[in-house]
Amino acid sequence: MKKLFLLPIFAIFAILNMSAQGDLNAGINLGLPIGDAGDGWTFNVTLDVNYLWDAGENFKAGVATGYSHSFGDSIETGFGTIDVDDAQFLPVAGAARFAISDKFTLGADLGYAIGIDEGNDGGFYYAPRVQYAISESLDVVFAYRGVSLDGGSFDVLTLGVEFGL
Repeated sequence: MKKLFLLPIFAIFAILNMSAQGDLNAGINLGLPIGDAGDGWTFNVTLDVNYLWDAGENFKAGVATGYSHSFGDSIETGFGTIDVDDAQFLPVAGAARFAISDKFTLGADLGYAIGIDEGNDGGFYYAPRVQYAISESLDVVFAYRGVSLDGGSFDVLTLGVEFGL
């Protein structure tokens, strides 16, 4: 497990030290767990980092990582209250972005989300997104983030900002 935890850290350092010309971006997002996750978690904060290269006209590809923290809820049962532990993921993914206009970009991150909290094995990670450019280095991002788990999924809708660094 410790080796898996170190993988995103090495990925970040590799991103920061790349000699190829590309774009380094970081973002912060607030979200609402939905579906299965909405039953036990109340709120989400996600931090993103990605490094993208020009791969064609209006198309960029690269790598992405980050940290996702969903806050557990207190669930009232007929026999008492159950406190759900927070859920944390560290996604390691490939990233693709396609600019459909000067202002709008469609994209997706696909990879694996490492579960950090106890009993969280992680799973396949997918995050389709829509970005709106406020300026050359600031975007508003709406994303659907999902992690396929054994017997279900952990899904979150997020809204945030991404900064070009």
